[in-house]
Amino acid sequence: MKGLTYKKSGVDIAGASAFKQGIKGLVSKSYGPLVLKGIGGFGSFFRFPKGEYRDPVLVSSSDGVGTKLKIAVLADRHDTVGIDAVAMNVNDILCTGAKTLFFLDYIAHSNLSRRVLTDIVKGISQGCIQAGCSLIGGETAQMPGMYKDNDYDVAGFCVGVVERKNIIDGSGIRRGDVVVGLESNGIHSNGYSLVRRVFSQKELKKMSAELLKPTRIYVKPVLNLLSAKRYPLNAKISGISHITGGAFYDKIARILPRNVNVRIYKGSWPVPRIFRLIQQRGNIEDREMYHTFNMGMGMVLIVEPNAAGAIISKLARLKVKSRIIGEVIKGKKEVEVI
Repeated sequence: MKGLTYKKSGVDIAGASAFKQGIKGLVSKSYGPLVLKGIGGFGSFFRFPKGEYRDPVLVSSSDGVGTKLKIAVLADRHDTVGIDAVAMNVNDILCTGAKTLFFLDYIAHSNLSRRVLTDIVKGISQGCIQAGCSLIGGETAQMPGMYKDNDYDVAGFCVGVVERKNIIDGSGIRRGDVVVGLESNGIHSNGYSLVRRVFSQKELKKMSAELLKPTRIYVKPVLNLLSAKRYPLNAKISGISHITGGAFYDKIARILPRNVNVRIYKGSWPVPRIFRLIQQRGNIEDREMYHTFNMGMGMVLIVEPNAAGAIISKLARLKVKSRIIGEVIKGKKEVEVI
């Protein structure tokens, strides 16, 4: 009888190598001229665009998709969660004004098929293309016994750059500024532990097309605004918040100076049906909803009031619906939703 092997223990090294070779063409679709070496080595090489910046600051983020993956497994649909992994990271560093340069992924599983792994990577590559960054490396970890059959985790890490003088940190937010909300693509990637408590497995599977809509990536339209040269579009955007875990209350408060509050008017936009259904079925209070979900607004910009109209019009031309949903008032670094 032959002895025990790593493959018999559940780890297929040869299969993993074949998978990596198979996705090289897929991954390279996100490459730009600054990528010197892609996946396959002990490290990936990316040439810094030093001629484009006078005083560059690197900005990084690491995040995952969360329990939205349970819906993907239930529906056996895995081509969008990779976009979520990218979005959760690139949207976060966008809040500082940074442009993402490159992204690395981490996929952990016990026994996923090559089809599922390829679908996940397709989504990651597509997300990088949407964000204008390159997928230059990552790790696919097969860990038998760590995950249940067909379960997996997806996370990522990105690095971006911003000119020091252009860093957005909320310090310039002033009383009288307005809050412009950018429309979401649905639930995005937060609140799924609550969603899975509200609906049955049968309902989750039936609603999977809605629940698996990928997180919207706001990088290109917002960077377009930040690079504007003419007034009023070049009026200062003093704060940006990605509405994820903690939603309006936590994520907006994070960027506020100590002497102001933000007041959000929840009647100022139509809340998508999926959120109303979740609230009704779970008998969930308004505050809990606006503390958990984006409620139809995936990102907010805090801007000078005289620039809001031009910003909204420009975003519309870039195919992002937006509207004024609140204002900055005197306060103590808190968010009110009324």
